[in-house]
Amino acid sequence: MTTRVLTGITPSGTPHLGNYVGAIRPAIAASKAQGIESFFFLADLHSLIKAQDPERTQRATLEIAASWLACGLDAEHVWFYRQSDIRETTELMWFLTAIASKGVLNRAHAYKAAVDRNREEGQDEDAGVSAGLFMYPVLMAADILIFKANKVPVGRDQIQHIEMARDFAQRFNHVYGKDYFPLPEVVIDEQVATLAGLDGRKMSKSYHNTIPLFAPREELKKLVFSILTDSRAPGEPKDTEGSALFQMYQAFATPEQTAAFAQAFAEGISWGDAKQQLFERIDSELAPLRERYNALMAEPHKIEALLQRRGQQLRETLAMPLLQELRQAVGLRDLSSAGDIASEDAGVARQAPPQFKQYREKDGRFYFKLTGGDGALLIQSEGFDSPRDAGQLIAVLKQAEHGDALQSELFKLHADVDAVLAALATLREDA
Repeated sequence: MTTRVLTGITPSGTPHLGNYVGAIRPAIAASKAQGIESFFFLADLHSLIKAQDPERTQRATLEIAASWLACGLDAEHVWFYRQSDIRETTELMWFLTAIASKGVLNRAHAYKAAVDRNREEGQDEDAGVSAGLFMYPVLMAADILIFKANKVPVGRDQIQHIEMARDFAQRFNHVYGKDYFPLPEVVIDEQVATLAGLDGRKMSKSYHNTIPLFAPREELKKLVFSILTDSRAPGEPKDTEGSALFQMYQAFATPEQTAAFAQAFAEGISWGDAKQQLFERIDSELAPLRERYNALMAEPHKIEALLQRRGQQLRETLAMPLLQELRQAVGLRDLSSAGDIASEDAGVARQAPPQFKQYREKDGRFYFKLTGGDGALLIQSEGFDSPRDAGQLIAVLKQAEHGDALQSELFKLHADVDAVLAALATLREDA
């Protein structure tokens, strides 16, 4: 079976070497694996939450598109598209908004951080918080679910958003009675390279210690020669451990080249010679990429034509058929067929909601069970000494949103975890 892998790319201008080594290069390599259908999208709608500068948004989107193409992303082999070109995404976002729990969104890390910051500063909790920030997880879920992605590579700070996408997918499937969406899985690459910057700290624009990926040759050399090193003189052995210069060389070299460079460190290579070797190693890989990038940036209309063509193909192949099915599912239908639907549904009672039932057995102990709308047993408790104890556990279970909360010796599951979580979500929605 083909596995669909979806990667979102934030348009934040031209990337630096850390972005290339840690994200771009490995993602492009992974997209070439057998059995993988890759989706790469430019998250221009997401970028509007942070910046409302039209020229900056346009320029950043162009630069990041040209960057990935220059680095070898094959737009004919993968789906490479602009988020805003897939109009069905925002329609799906609304379908998900209609069933998403506000309580879940209240716990989103970015929103909570903004609220906590306002509290610390003595301001209104929602001061400066846009609805876009609050709804960000729903749009991200729509990005994932619109193409039924199976796996989503993200950083650890984004794990919660994938869990929310699973929650929304599960809830939609339950409400409308069919598995319209697979539940996406998060992918965390523990081997992702983190490149040190000019000052030895992690390379980051916030630290102002980056080397732009497509810096001209002379600028690249100047930046490489400005990498912070210690005061050891030529002839003195130098440590590779903790050396930003050595780490950067290793990221662009073969194992054999890295071993030779390590030996040169041990033999006391001068910092000037080491930096010259690093510059030549990096430039040998980046020079052809730089040339392609400059050519792409000189003809932005070609990038625009590519994105429009691939976006339209993707809409027609996957997005439009799915939304047609989902409109039918939620009831946005051709009204002329209402009579047929009514006759099909005649005499069919609306399914009752799930419910907790408390009762006392002959042993004098108090029990509870959770049943589905069809009467099926989902949870059966052990006995409690008092109805209060049973009621307190029911209150806790009603808030369960993840499988970990369903692991206890005080009750047993009589259905799969997803079905139980869906029933609990229905109870919260109906409360």
